[in-house]
Amino acid sequence: VKKLGIVAVSNALPQDITCLAADRMLIFASYDNILHAFARNKEVVHTYEGHKARIHLLQPFGDHVISVDVDNVLIVWNIQSEEEYLQVDFDKATFAVSAVLHPSTYLNKILLGSEQGSLQLWNIRSNKLLYSFPGWHLAITALEQAPAVDVVAVGLVSGHIVIHNIKFDETLMKFQQDWGPVTAISFRTDGHPVMAAGSPIGHIALWDLEEKKLMCQMRDAHSTAVAGMSFVPGEPLLITNGADNAIRVWIFDGPGGTGRVLRSRMGHSAPPTKIRYHGQNGEQILSAGQDGTLQSFSTVHEKFNKSLGHGSINKKKSKKKGLKLDTMALPPITVFASEVAHQSDWDSIVACHQGYITCTTWNYQKTSMGAHKLRPEEFSKHKPIDIYATAVDITSCGNFAVIGLSTGQVDVYNMQSGIHRGRYGKERAHEGAIRGVAVDGLNQLIITAGSEGLIKLWKFKTKDLVYSTELSSSPSGILLHRDSGILGIAFDDFSISVLDVETRKIVRMFSGHYGRINDMTFSPDGRWLITSSMDCTIKTWDLPSGCLIDCFLVDAAAVSLTMSPTGDFLASTHVDDLGIYLWSNRSLYSLVSLRPLPADYEPSMVTRPSTCPVEDVDVAGDEAACDEMIEYVSPEQLGEQLVTLSSLPESRWKNLLSLDVIKKKNKPREPPKVPKSAPFFIPTVPGLIPRYSAPEEESDTQSKVVNLGVLAQKSDFYIHLEEALSTNEYTAPLNLLKSLGPSNIEIELRGLSPEGGGSMEVMLSFLRMIGMMLNKKYNFELAQAYLALFLKLHLKILSSEPKLLEEVSRLSTQLEETWIHLRTLFNQSLCVLTYMKSALL
Repeated sequence: VKKLGIVAVSNALPQDITCLAADRMLIFASYDNILHAFARNKEVVHTYEGHKARIHLLQPFGDHVISVDVDNVLIVWNIQSEEEYLQVDFDKATFAVSAVLHPSTYLNKILLGSEQGSLQLWNIRSNKLLYSFPGWHLAITALEQAPAVDVVAVGLVSGHIVIHNIKFDETLMKFQQDWGPVTAISFRTDGHPVMAAGSPIGHIALWDLEEKKLMCQMRDAHSTAVAGMSFVPGEPLLITNGADNAIRVWIFDGPGGTGRVLRSRMGHSAPPTKIRYHGQNGEQILSAGQDGTLQSFSTVHEKFNKSLGHGSINKKKSKKKGLKLDTMALPPITVFASEVAHQSDWDSIVACHQGYITCTTWNYQKTSMGAHKLRPEEFSKHKPIDIYATAVDITSCGNFAVIGLSTGQVDVYNMQSGIHRGRYGKERAHEGAIRGVAVDGLNQLIITAGSEGLIKLWKFKTKDLVYSTELSSSPSGILLHRDSGILGIAFDDFSISVLDVETRKIVRMFSGHYGRINDMTFSPDGRWLITSSMDCTIKTWDLPSGCLIDCFLVDAAAVSLTMSPTGDFLASTHVDDLGIYLWSNRSLYSLVSLRPLPADYEPSMVTRPSTCPVEDVDVAGDEAACDEMIEYVSPEQLGEQLVTLSSLPESRWKNLLSLDVIKKKNKPREPPKVPKSAPFFIPTVPGLIPRYSAPEEESDTQSKVVNLGVLAQKSDFYIHLEEALSTNEYTAPLNLLKSLGPSNIEIELRGLSPEGGGSMEVMLSFLRMIGMMLNKKYNFELAQAYLALFLKLHLKILSSEPKLLEEVSRLSTQLEETWIHLRTLFNQSLCVLTYMKSALL
């Protein structure tokens, strides 16, 4: 209650919950004829089955819970053992139970109200009817315990509220409200003798029990019937909820005893028709519903949700008349567009309404309807019946709104002033109704789609027609991805086309839906087009490959879709559903195969996301199958005619020629030498003049260079090269060389010369290995690097050996042929690229 935030979310039940009650430990919820008990606000710990009809009343009762179904069967359950303690059947004709109450301090007793107007007091333990109250011959709709012992408030179907003493069967006072049956009653317990009563039309009456009169009214507390209300014990706070999908906390701190809204959480009271992400951070979703409201929902926390209110022709008159008598209310919003640029300066949302020619602006910062009503000047004095706005878009700068009408007209308005700024075409842009309008990211082009089957591109500023193309069928809607200039077009024949605005060509065509396409959305990078249809499928099309990569079924068709600008969520709304559902993008946090789905793919039914994690779902099998699909081993060489590079990092081959420079730079400085300690007796030279004798330097005449040619052992690389002379298989020595680091490669190549312990035959074998690599055209850069280092180390030996010279000249011819072919390809590509740059600029 303090912050009105979600504390816990329970696991989901199979069907809609129809009845709810709670005691200090458990929460009881029923659907159809089954009763469940939740512990810790999460998991079901008890299930009670025994009713034959739908349960409509619940009453916790110490170690027991009482449930009543619509067939008039009352069952008392033992909470822990889940067994029936007592079952009482009532005759519907004489006593149809409509309300249950446990009077305070009445041990083992319950008070039952009936549709016939009588009340009965029962002892549950002994199963006895203690007393029957004659009542007021009107159906009882609510029973509530008053703060005083023995006193009960009884709500009647006629709107009367009776304060009755059940000990003496006396009526203490009686009130009446003229709003229909009493739906809920609650008493203040903070020292003020006030009773609140709810009504079916959303009004709340506050009655002063001392003065026995009406204290004040809270009109339109909810737009539908007040379903439940309860005062917080000891505080001036009233919590109410209703079928309008709202829960509100009212505080009574003002003069006159009336309450004001302290906190509220609300959603749409009728299903949403269109949703779109607002802004680039992916945290706000704008939603327009059939209830006529425009609301903003946060994907971060409920406290950031806000309602922009109902559309109204005249806000001042609407406020005076109230919600129920409002003749100025606008029809529900069908299409809207929003932009965050300049939203702090002026209105940033423009919307068109169902069957209405006037488009409205909305201010996101002020969370209210905007100042302007956008419609053509010729209709400023009278409203046509059969002409209405069908499509709308707003420029990326937030300065202009583009509106398409059912007559084929397309108009531009200034968002700041609301002034009409022009019209496309002489009289109208299309012969048929406008099915969609879109403005590119730089305000250069505007794209319009007409029901006659034409797509037209216009200059935004000059209003001139640039291009027009005829489509295969009548379009039902268009969607532009501004960053990539790709236009998605949905058709009435359930197919989808993708138009490249730059080249003005249809680049992709998709078919596969079997119902009207409701909505489309692009991924932020423009690679995916996600579509929803009345065939209850949501499909993801990969634009680069032109294939269907994902498809799943939902139990109710998705009416609207929108993809987060950050790419993490897909939001959807569904037929006859009040919620907005978020689907996570699995490709962001796990490996997902994007292979095309087969033509005979049967999509599986997916349950819609709930507010709690789905429990006990085994996805190991799916992941294993996914991994099998993803696993792909690329061959070392795609084709023998292609020059193929190795996959080794550059550090393994790029610096082979500069190893001596690197070693010189990395050579550590000589550490400081410790001075020799002076002898205790300093030696002197014999003579008349005493002189100290200089210390003798040790002469080191022995050379420390060892001739490796005598001592060196043959390495594995050397042995493989020797074997390759006879077998002509150079795969093993090449793989060994690829596994070595730069320093080891240099040591191995030095060891091939006779001075390093090698031989001319092994050097010839190495050159043949390089020739094999050039012939097969793989590991191309390694062949260049190894050959360059070999020539640097053994150039003198090569020049004196005719066999080696012959092999080197053959290698030179091979290298030249390969390089001339590569250079020709590079030059062709550079020429085409240079031409395209100069031609486009």
